[in-house]
Parts: sequence; C-alpha cells; structure tokens
Amino acid sequence: MKTIRPNYAEGKFYPADPEALKQLFKETIQAESPNINFDLTINPIIGGVVPHAGYIFCAKEAVHFFDIVKYSEQTFDVVIIINPNHTGQGLPVSVDQHDFWQSPLGVSPIDRELAKKCGFPFDTLSQAREHSGEVILPYIHYFMQGDIPILPVSFGAQNHENSKVIADILFMACKALNRKPLIIASSDFNHFATPAVGADLDGYALEALLKKDTLEFERRVKEKNISICGFGTIQTLIQYARLEGEFVVNVLKRGHSGEVHPSDQVVDYVSMLVSKATV
Repeated sequence: MKTIRPNYAEGKFYPADPEALKQLFKETIQAESPNINFDLTINPIIGGVVPHAGYIFCAKEAVHFFDIVKYSEQTFDVVIIINPNHTGQGLPVSVDQHDFWQSPLGVSPIDRELAKKCGFPFDTLSQAREHSGEVILPYIHYFMQGDIPILPVSFGAQNHENSKVIADILFMACKALNRKPLIIASSDFNHFATPAVGADLDGYALEALLKKDTLEFERRVKEKNISICGFGTIQTLIQYARLEGEFVVNVLKRGHSGEVHPSDQVVDYVSMLVSKATV
C-alpha cells in the first residue's frame, strides 16, 4: 500500500489552509516582485539555496528563488531537496521511506527509482519531526507543476567530504536515469546574534561561496562558529554544480527575523541561485 508522509510543520511553519497559503504567497510576491532579478531567468538553472524558517519570517527571501524558476519556464524531471537533520534522529544520510509527500496545495511522489539508483537508504525517522525539507514543498506546489517528483535527502553528517560524495552520487544517478534535476539546498544562515553581527558573519561565509570555494566556506563557518544549519547541503549544491561545468552563484536576497519581530537575537536568511554559466 502506498504511504504519504504525515506533515510535521503544517500549521506551525506555514498555513494549513490552502487559501491562506495562496494568499500569503500572493502578497509576498507582490511585495518582492520589484526587487526580483528576472534577468537571471535566462541562464540554465541548476538549483539554489532556500531558507526553511516559518513563512512569516523567510518567505520574502524564498520567493525570489522560486519566482525566478517559474518565470524561466525551464522544466525539470525531479526536485532534489537536500535538508539538514536538526533532530539528530535517523540515519546520517537517507531518503524518506514514504511514497509521497503532501502539502495543502498538492501531493508529490518520491522518485524511488532515483533513490535506489543513488543507493541511499530509506528511513522514516530522519524526516518524522523535521521541518527543513517539508517547508520547501508548498513553494514547489505553488510555483512549479504540482505533481513533479521529489527526492528528499536528509543530510545529518554534514561536512565537506560527505557533501562531495553525495553530489557525485546524485550527479551520476541523474545522468544514468536521464533526469534533469532542480537541486534545492535547504538552509538558514546565522542564528541568534544581533542583526549587525549576523550580517557580518554571513558575509564572511558568503564571500567564499561566491568564489565557489567550498573548502574555504567550511573553514570560515568553523573558524567563526557561524551557525549556518545547512552548510553541508549548500556545499553539496555547489559540488553538484561543479560537475555540470562552468557555473555562477548569485545572492538573491538577504534578510533576518528581526525585520518581522524586532529583536537583538535574530535568525538570518539568504536565498541564492546557482546556474550554468552562459558563453
């Protein structure tokens, strides 16, 4: 019997009501559209970095990525969501055992053929109480074709070496099965510093990312103890892009939770786009 993953974050991180969710997206797009760089829709898109906090805090960053994907009119066979494991439960790397994931706006099948080709183990515990993969799905259902398959990869053992291994496996499996993927690295940036300190720390890490230097990125994250919860998922995206050939990395929007609820202890959000370089 086919199984659907029970949602954990619905009603907490994003609205459970479909109409409320659509209205949130509509209002966020209206507010952000003047600042979205639609010139970036021209390049072949590999993927991007998307924040995974509550929508009231970070949807304004996330819609930059997804609106660019929408207006590019590029088609993809599967969306690979690589998310950190905040709970520590389950396996170091895994694909959710269920057959489908759901959101208030649709249902997506898990590409089990791709998962098996990758050789990743199936597991339910890694994603059972994890929000960072689930919160990406409503964006996919709203901005892309709703029934597009997904491959939710939980990445708990985050480091440079493991990110390279995962990227290599994903790349070879997609080529073997002739899949054109959209790779999404789910990650928030620095946690619980003042807005100024967080911006400086993130800027220090982003400087290495924009140079596509993942080793230096990880070194800087560890040197300054920058709490980028998906630093390994971001490295995996960059490593995958490198296998595709020449590529470019663009920061789309930066922000923080204090812009919604003023505080001197904020969480930072960055959306990014990774595309093939044009000649």
